[in-house]
Amino acid sequence: MEILTTSNGSVGAGLGPSGKATSETWQQMMKTAIRTVPELLDYLKLSRHSTFGAAASAKFPVFAPLPYLQRIRPENPADPLLRQVLPINAEDQSPPHFSIDPLGEDAATLQPGLLQKYHGRLLVVATGACAIHCRYCFRRHFPYSDGPGGGALREQLAAALAKDETLDEVILSGGDPLTLVDEALSSLVDTIEAAAHIKRLRIHTRLPIVIPQRVTQSLVERLSSSRLQKVIVVHSNHANEIDNDVISSLQRLDTSGTQMLNQSVLLKGVNDSADALVDLSQRLLDAGVLPYYLHQLDPVIGAAHFEVPIEHGRQLIAAIRARLPGYAVPRYVQEIAGQPNKTILG
Repeated sequence: MEILTTSNGSVGAGLGPSGKATSETWQQMMKTAIRTVPELLDYLKLSRHSTFGAAASAKFPVFAPLPYLQRIRPENPADPLLRQVLPINAEDQSPPHFSIDPLGEDAATLQPGLLQKYHGRLLVVATGACAIHCRYCFRRHFPYSDGPGGGALREQLAAALAKDETLDEVILSGGDPLTLVDEALSSLVDTIEAAAHIKRLRIHTRLPIVIPQRVTQSLVERLSSSRLQKVIVVHSNHANEIDNDVISSLQRLDTSGTQMLNQSVLLKGVNDSADALVDLSQRLLDAGVLPYYLHQLDPVIGAAHFEVPIEHGRQLIAAIRARLPGYAVPRYVQEIAGQPNKTILG
């Protein structure tokens, strides 16, 4: 994946829980992210150990911004947030059914940067940059360099939308589309709005969780002004990711008239207990976000150590259903390459 290094002084500083500007912009927080295993271990006061994967980091680099790392408990190698960003040697061990393209996205590619997996929806790989490098990422091997960016991507998108009027929803994905500065994101939304048959805009992002300061006033205003129905799907896997700053950022997004959903991945050692999933759902509801999907791990090479058996996942869903109202229980799903929809597991 690319690492964002662009800075744009016209984009305002982020907002803290009080709504006041912080001293750093979200772009500066991206620039100061930790990028190596030794830096990560030193920051969290962990001893360097042979199980931590230098080789894995060479294949898929560490990238972890400080606002996220500040929620990790120092000196705890089993911290559920740390497990999501720290490379380990087990990443070099993958069963035969794990692959570099677990969801068959190569076959779903209309042209570089544009994918269509499901009827009526077009997915745009808006950027290869991410807010954080999650070790279980299903696109950790994705050929981002093949896709266009900027004006070329917008031209390609406009042509694809004009060609197919059966489309009614555009999904901005990546990488993370919110790593685009507000002006670039707005231009992309302009292109989508210009297609009269498009009704909905969906944005998949982890940035409001990782760097809540990304939710700038200009972003909120641009979303508010759009004629499109807006859905933002954030990605949080554990309640400890959702501190007061994150809650504030999600609540600000909610003021733009946007439907707020969350998707999680079921991860061994992170959230594979009923208590962890209940806590996550309750914390999301505190922030005005509906728990939507709990994904079975996508079988991507490098992530097998996170896999939880499906039967255990079903047991967890049954357990949390007994403790939460129905709207707080996410749908346990699996995405299978080539299928016309996600498969409901429990």
